[in-house]
Amino acid sequence: MARQELVNEIKENVRATRFYLDREKLDEKVMRMLATVPRHEFVPQDSRRFAYENRPLSIGYGQTISQPYIVAIMTDLLDLHPDAKVLELGTGSGYQAAILSGLVKEVYTIEIVEALGLKAKERLVRLGYDNVTVKIGDGYYGWDEHAPFDAIIVTAAASHIPPPLTQQLKVGGKMIIPVGTMFLTQQLLLVTKQEKGKLVSRQILPVRFVPVTGGH
Repeated sequence: MARQELVNEIKENVRATRFYLDREKLDEKVMRMLATVPRHEFVPQDSRRFAYENRPLSIGYGQTISQPYIVAIMTDLLDLHPDAKVLELGTGSGYQAAILSGLVKEVYTIEIVEALGLKAKERLVRLGYDNVTVKIGDGYYGWDEHAPFDAIIVTAAASHIPPPLTQQLKVGGKMIIPVGTMFLTQQLLLVTKQEKGKLVSRQILPVRFVPVTGGH
């Protein structure tokens, strides 16, 4: 089965990058979601034959659905618990939100491209991911109404860590975010918020994401 072959490939990728990740394998709950969520439902019709290949795919509007390995490690590094409330910036097709849906209590996700956000909302409802709430807007400013969040995941590259997001992250919470520009090396950062708002960040590995857009 293509989905299981993809999961096996991700496991191999994790073993190959274990020194970056500081772990030999990912949480079985995360891997189970990768094996369960139908990625073909989240890609355009003409790309469905590539849905279970371990690579990003275009979803239109200059945006992509992330490589499954990257989705897996970003999700795993947040150390999510079942009662967590998570904010995602960059809904895209809704695939990352669907993965999160089976791991936490609530997912709030923001998409700046209205057409993508509306399609993702319809798709997530149709597929039964009913603990995901989609908003059309600029994710740079987070979603203060539902803060604080146990975890924040950013699926587009920012030039810096947006201050509104750190303010909306709980003490003890984690944020995973690619930082850098489109033309220079981007680094995937894992940021932990400590007492008195102190942030501790760790570089995970170099990545390539489409840039964050918006008026900020």
